[in-house]
Amino acid sequence: MHFAGSPELLRPASRKFILLTLVCGLLLNLLPWHGLALLFRPDFVALILLFWAIHEPRKLGFTAAWVAGLLMDISDGAAFGQHALAYVVGIYAAILLHRRIQRFTLWQQAAHVLPLLLLLQATMMLIRLFGGAASPGLGYFLSCLTGTVLWPAISQLFLLPQRGRQDTDPVYSTGHK
Repeated sequence: MHFAGSPELLRPASRKFILLTLVCGLLLNLLPWHGLALLFRPDFVALILLFWAIHEPRKLGFTAAWVAGLLMDISDGAAFGQHALAYVVGIYAAILLHRRIQRFTLWQQAAHVLPLLLLLQATMMLIRLFGGAASPGLGYFLSCLTGTVLWPAISQLFLLPQRGRQDTDPVYSTGHK
């Protein structure tokens, strides 16, 4: 088993930045996707919630996941509470595993995020089935694969503001004063 090595020291993310990313995820989910693109479209809100639950579990809790889920339910026209319950279940699992997931490389993290995304989708599908909807088939889970592939890019993008600036002063970068 290969670990990513010693974790990089990052600045804590601001609550404003976390909120901004969640709003962007909601807007991406609200874009008018059609046909095959709709089939492969990941749940951006779920991806962003999972990212912050893994990287900043103390700043993103169940209330934020519940509210984001209710907003998705309203915007999607889904059963009220469908996304909310699925997001809370997914966030719980992500917070439970966050220390383990952080120790891996980005692609290994993506492999750990795939079951979390499948759990979210399965929870939403079960709620829909209990509500009397027809089974959507296995194509319903294709968005989980897309989300897994996007995980490294999303991680790199969201961690950029948390990384410190590169030291460009040659005197201090070599360790001499």
